[in-house]
Amino acid sequence: MKTLSRSLSLALVLGSLAVAAPVQAQDFKAGFVNTDRIFREAGTAKAAQTRLEQEFSRRDKEIMDQGTALKTATEKFEREAPTMAESQRIARQRQLVDQDRELQRKRREFQEDLNARKNEELAAVLERANKVVKQVAETEKYDIILDQAVYINPKHDITDKVIKALNAAPAK
Repeated sequence: MKTLSRSLSLALVLGSLAVAAPVQAQDFKAGFVNTDRIFREAGTAKAAQTRLEQEFSRRDKEIMDQGTALKTATEKFEREAPTMAESQRIARQRQLVDQDRELQRKRREFQEDLNARKNEELAAVLERANKVVKQVAETEKYDIILDQAVYINPKHDITDKVIKALNAAPAK
């Protein structure tokens, strides 16, 4: 009799929870933000990309020109090497190797500097985007906003709202 009573009580409690759960779920509001789209489409992200291009374009061109000059010098050396004296050929070979080493060093430094600046700019864009996401979440009463998921129903995607708000907000 006690087990029947416990089973009945447990069934009533579980039944009550099952009925109450959908009511609770209706109050829960979730959203999703695609940060990759924000980095591609938001005005602040595009402005950051433009700043990076302006900042690094001169240096990139210098490295490209140096690479072209080295290639031309190497081709000239290969054409002239058979007629050169041994000592002259060895000296030019060393010179070309040194130039190549210097060019590789400059490329590495350029890439490191570019990556560091890109990370700074993206961090600033992400910080602004997070503030806008928080504002949208508070205004529209979202309980949770996700930025990564295996699947998201498009009706929960608020990326367009965030991009629109980012573009409307004045840059600081």
